[in-house]
Amino acid sequence: MPAGRHFLQIPGPTNVPDRILRAIDRPTIDHRGPEFQRLGKEVLAGIQRVFQTRHPVVIYPASGTGAWEAALVNTLSAKDKVLMVETGHFATLWHKMAKKLGLDAEFIPGDWRHGVNPALVAERLAADKAHAIKAVCVVHNETSTGLMLPPGLSFNALSPRALEASKSAGLARSFWDWSEMLGPNASGFFPYTPATNLLYGLRESIAMLEEEGFANVFARHDRHAEATRRAVRAWGLELLCQEAAEYSSSLTAVMMPAGHDADRFRAVVLERFDMSLGQGLSKLSGKIFRIGHLGDFNDLMLAGTLAGVEMGLELASVPFRKGGVTAALEHLAAESRRGRGDRQAA
Repeated sequence: MPAGRHFLQIPGPTNVPDRILRAIDRPTIDHRGPEFQRLGKEVLAGIQRVFQTRHPVVIYPASGTGAWEAALVNTLSAKDKVLMVETGHFATLWHKMAKKLGLDAEFIPGDWRHGVNPALVAERLAADKAHAIKAVCVVHNETSTGLMLPPGLSFNALSPRALEASKSAGLARSFWDWSEMLGPNASGFFPYTPATNLLYGLRESIAMLEEEGFANVFARHDRHAEATRRAVRAWGLELLCQEAAEYSSSLTAVMMPAGHDADRFRAVVLERFDMSLGQGLSKLSGKIFRIGHLGDFNDLMLAGTLAGVEMGLELASVPFRKGGVTAALEHLAAESRRGRGDRQAA
């Protein structure tokens, strides 16, 4: 076994902080009792603050795929027309789900290197004179993410318009039915056995986010993402995303040079440095690797991650220029000096 801790640098699930692992490691309690009721009220109120909404947020004991299905079946009826955009693997899976559910899902084609073009969506909606399109379904970030938790919870944030649409939606739903959840949720309970121990972890993760402050969390992710992109450019490699305005702050996808296999490179990094990098999915399989830099993550962890990538490129005989780690460190140091100066000025 390798020494040290495994580097889980896939773009979700993220590494789970020890503090959250300790929170999860508690005896399961009666999910109909007063202690659980307090827990339920805390996490339901806390997740509203995370989504920055006053409206209900439903928590499902499921991966994000479950939340996708819940969003569709609670708002739409069979043969309803929905507009979707091909931004990548996850958008393609959501489109496939919509068709399986009996929806008329129009898919605006894309090259998996760009986000949603609002002008194209607006043009298509303007052309829909009969208002046949009932919903627009968009994947904002082509990755799975989480609140520093193990996999197993997903969320629907419900606007008043969504709740109104659910009253007349005709798709069959039972487990995913918002109305079944909202009644018990009002008093801190769930209509079926909840994932109690994951809710312990969720409560702790919300506390950690609020202790750091959401603005600081977002700024940290932006800083790490920019440092990673600077490393990639210094290596002479190409970013998958081609629009700077659409860069993700939670992951960076990197194109492999022609003739080199990303999965072989990832295998070398895992074997030699015990670090997992994200793979390219479906039609990008073997063509890209993905660096996750999200969750409970700091500058030193990013430096170690990028050092592992740079060493792995050399060991896997992938053509690159050295100096990516240095470029990233220079950016992190400059941002640290700027932040210290801003605090002193305040």
